[in-house]
Amino acid sequence: MQGSLPAQVQRPLYDRKRLTHGIVHIGVGNFHRAHQSWYLHRLMLQGLAQDWAIVGAGVRSYDRDMRAKLAKQYYLSTLFQLDPGGSSAEIVGSMIGYAEVEDGNGPLIAQMAEQEIRIVSLTVTEGGYYTDPVSKLFNAKHPDIVQDAETPQRPSTAFGAIVAALKLRRERGLGPFTLQSCDNLQGNGTVLRQAVVSLARLSDPGLADWIDTNCSFPNSMVDCIVPATGPKEFGLANELGLEDTAPVCHENFRQWVIEDDFCAGRPDWDKVGATFSQDVHGFEAQKIRVLNGGHQIIGSAAELLGIETVAQAMADETVREFFFKVERDEILPCVRAVPGMSPQDYLKLTARRFANPAMADTIRRITFDGSSRHPGFILPTVRDALASGTPVDGLALVEATWARMCLGLREDGSRVAANDPVWPKLCARAKAARDRPKRWLEMREVYGDLGDVAQFANTFERWLHRLYKDGVEATVGQYLKGT
Repeated sequence: MQGSLPAQVQRPLYDRKRLTHGIVHIGVGNFHRAHQSWYLHRLMLQGLAQDWAIVGAGVRSYDRDMRAKLAKQYYLSTLFQLDPGGSSAEIVGSMIGYAEVEDGNGPLIAQMAEQEIRIVSLTVTEGGYYTDPVSKLFNAKHPDIVQDAETPQRPSTAFGAIVAALKLRRERGLGPFTLQSCDNLQGNGTVLRQAVVSLARLSDPGLADWIDTNCSFPNSMVDCIVPATGPKEFGLANELGLEDTAPVCHENFRQWVIEDDFCAGRPDWDKVGATFSQDVHGFEAQKIRVLNGGHQIIGSAAELLGIETVAQAMADETVREFFFKVERDEILPCVRAVPGMSPQDYLKLTARRFANPAMADTIRRITFDGSSRHPGFILPTVRDALASGTPVDGLALVEATWARMCLGLREDGSRVAANDPVWPKLCARAKAARDRPKRWLEMREVYGDLGDVAQFANTFERWLHRLYKDGVEATVGQYLKGT
């Protein structure tokens, strides 16, 4: 297969038949294949980490489809790096298998219980950790969790499967493994520890204590913009004569900052550009608030205006200036510098990445699951700004544009397709808030007590009224002028 690849496509120059597995990754989406899998692939190109190959896994129907696609191409993935100066392609070969996806997750549990597995990593989205968005505590009453607590031998969730595998490992004397979240969450390792240990405690307190004491849960910051696969991605593959049913495009930037806390060893990712640091919190706060928060600043406004991609949004003067003003006046004062990068420089870098015309990163992707993204990416800054006395006018307008978008209609009357797991609930709340804006802020599962804070609530109310009366461009223009 490799011999038939076009000469300009970089390929795995290592013997994949000699690789052995050391990592199970749950949630094999585009981001994982463009990020963690790529770092490991680059190590393998140096003749390193040959015993750390990845076995993919998942617990959803999506994962079953992805397994079928990747199995047909020997678990290889084509990555296209999109740069304004041109694109390049490489084949990543660090994945060598994919656990069968079955009800009860027996194959996944058996795979994680193998002695060779030393790391189990996850990308299950920001909202996939069964965490209450306001209290940040584990939601033990969620039906999925109740089911896994009652039938731990046949779990339905990734966390239930992890608990079952760790129980087998303890019984067999195989020892623990490291659990590594690769999702965009502040303190993602801490959140993952809470999910796994809390779920285990519901059915086996002794096992929960063993996991808490012996497993490690390193925090990390992950960063690479990876659009959803669409016609453009398939077109790039076809142009090179590649038969890839799941190609991945990504920007010409990656970053991975990791806490060096691995109870059963790890690959030397730092030899290919990752950073091991005890200040992960600072890096992740900067990234989540400036970059992920920046996506939310432009996302709903662009959707309402019918703008399709992030680069197009940054080319729109109104949206671009909205992004910069909220970032500079309201977000950067709540972000501290990290080694090698000031908040101001990180904003400049983020703006360049957003404006990359070679990337077809869609507004729909960055606005998806707003009920998880706004509490994670915007509202922590709102709280910090209120506590420190810095402005929140623009952040309140960001929330108002989201409420307006959730009405489900763009300004030209076209319909916004459902883009949130609780979309019907959001639409109903948006309709109620059209005449009484503060009804939106009564979603305490999103806003907590922020609806009771007059400075924020009154500003939000004023902006939402103006959005319905004057439209997005005029309302944002009023904000930019300070009126």
